Amino acid sequence: MVVDPLTEPQVDQLFHALADATRRDIVVRAAAGDLSVSALARCYPMSVTAIQKHVAVLESAGLVRRTRRGREQIVTTDPGSLASARGILDRLESMWRDRLGRFGAVLADQPGGERT
Repeated sequence: MVVDPLTEPQVDQLFHALADATRRDIVVRAAAGDLSVSALARCYPMSVTAIQKHVAVLESAGLVRRTRRGREQIVTTDPGSLASARGILDRLESMWRDRLGRFGAVLADQPGGERT
């Protein structure tokens, strides 16, 4: 089994950041092209400060990077962290499919169970 390089607290932080619809949308928008925090703020009915807080949560989780370009803060999605999230979900799906397969096999071996 391949061990994910993320620790449990990092995984929790990653999925906490993705649990919010606005933050997921920020990740998608930043993946389509680097945007400034002020440009992102114009996309939502909230203040620049609120967007900065969302970006800070995403940045702490490693989902985006924020860099300065003059007076602007540019937000860029980190594809590596998205790949980590997908890897974690893929392993969970595989585990549950395996469990359901074993459960189905047990049921099939019971009297009256379906035989394939």
